[in-house]
Amino acid sequence: MRLKLFTLVIILFANCFAVGQNVSSQKIQDLDKYFEKAIADWDVPAMGIAIVTKDSILLSKGYGVKDINTKEPVNENTLFAVASNTKAFTAAALALLVEQNKITWDDKVIEHLPWFQLYDPYVTANMTIRDLLTHRSGLKTFSGDLVWYGTTWSGEEVVRRARYLKPAYDFRTTFGYSNIMYLTAGLVIEKVSGKTWADFLEENFFRPLEMNSTLTSVKQFNESTNLSQPHTTFNSITVRINYMNWDNIAPAGSIMSSPNDMAKWIQLQLNNGKVGEKVIISAKSLDEMWYPHIMNNVSNFSKQYWPSTHFKGYGFGWSIMDYHGKKVMSHSGGYDGMISYTAFCPEGNIGLVVLTNKNSSLYLPMMYKILDTYLSNDTTDWNRIFLDREKLYKDYTDKQEQEKIDKRVLNTKPSTDLENYTGTYTSKLYGDAKVSLKNGQLYLEFIPTPLFHGTLSHWHYDTFTIIFPDVPSLPQGTVNFVLDPDGKVEQMRVDIPNPDFDFTELEFRK
Repeated sequence: MRLKLFTLVIILFANCFAVGQNVSSQKIQDLDKYFEKAIADWDVPAMGIAIVTKDSILLSKGYGVKDINTKEPVNENTLFAVASNTKAFTAAALALLVEQNKITWDDKVIEHLPWFQLYDPYVTANMTIRDLLTHRSGLKTFSGDLVWYGTTWSGEEVVRRARYLKPAYDFRTTFGYSNIMYLTAGLVIEKVSGKTWADFLEENFFRPLEMNSTLTSVKQFNESTNLSQPHTTFNSITVRINYMNWDNIAPAGSIMSSPNDMAKWIQLQLNNGKVGEKVIISAKSLDEMWYPHIMNNVSNFSKQYWPSTHFKGYGFGWSIMDYHGKKVMSHSGGYDGMISYTAFCPEGNIGLVVLTNKNSSLYLPMMYKILDTYLSNDTTDWNRIFLDREKLYKDYTDKQEQEKIDKRVLNTKPSTDLENYTGTYTSKLYGDAKVSLKNGQLYLEFIPTPLFHGTLSHWHYDTFTIIFPDVPSLPQGTVNFVLDPDGKVEQMRVDIPNPDFDFTELEFRK
């Protein structure tokens, strides 16, 4: 009798296991179809996705093509720029130094980088490693990014120039996303460890996790590199653009990785820092990284579409929120022509990475669709919702552009001869820009950023328009020259409206 009962239990268990496997398999099949449709809807050349649990890779796959010109297909080992998903690696590297008692989270930055300086003596003296990682420096989001983007300045020189940045908030009161502070954190790693930031990551994370394809610099590319190419929309057409060298901001965003490699990184999080029985990073360190050291607002948009999210914050290299009653860590990454996203939920035993090779919001509906599938019964079609919002956003920006055109005053001319606008304009923060005459038109060149150059076309009065032909991801902007009461040109104000770079920070003076 007992043998029959035991056999019955085994059969029931086997049947339940088979049903569970079938349900899991069906979820992946449904998601796979969803991804195939979404990449076509968004007109994105390629997307790489991995979905993992602690001990399984449920999906690791490439969709689409590396390059719209060659049409070569991507796969699960194709590299994409993960951009700011690099930040969690930098924070984890510092955590290892804390575990080794070489630093503490509350060490003052100037203890390790005595030359470090910001806008205020008190802030300079009291900025800690914890502050660097949690975006509470007092600077506004993306402040100073033009100092590193495409420039010839070294990483250290970028940080040295940060002393000219003006605060937007009181120290430690408000979230202001800062790439330069993560660059500073990377310099602390190098000073304390005696190794380059890249070598430290290779030794402590890439090699132990067997992330064998992952790179930290475009200089590591070669003919055999399985590499997707960046793309953007230019004049309503998808075009391939060139990779940019981000070595001078590397700790904030230079890693390139694949779905397979990033799957291993996310599994490390789900396994509380272990690979098998080997501890790569302690659970205590991960707890510190996953703690919201500064809070963010939950927008009205979020309240409307994700009512189960009650809080948002930022830890060390991870954004933190609750979703469907569970804690979720995530991060986005934006590179020229590539957008990425990672997320994981330890309680739900699920993690994901989405990698794309075009500037678009495709990653966001993919992330929410995956989380909904594994954390709830929600069947919302996020792809349709975000496509509709994308159209509304385009209509809004088109309307703004038309309003600018309507405000143009026709039949005006510059206040003085074009020759008088030429010369060198200097920004303490950034460096020099040069205005010259070429073929009877003014021509602007940003000296530290060879990519930034273009012809100035007269708009009205002392305002000219400019397009940087080498950076198609940036829209048309304006250059306004300011004259003193005697009619002498004394200042140049550059404004290229975009969500990433604030050209008005530069304050060029002749």
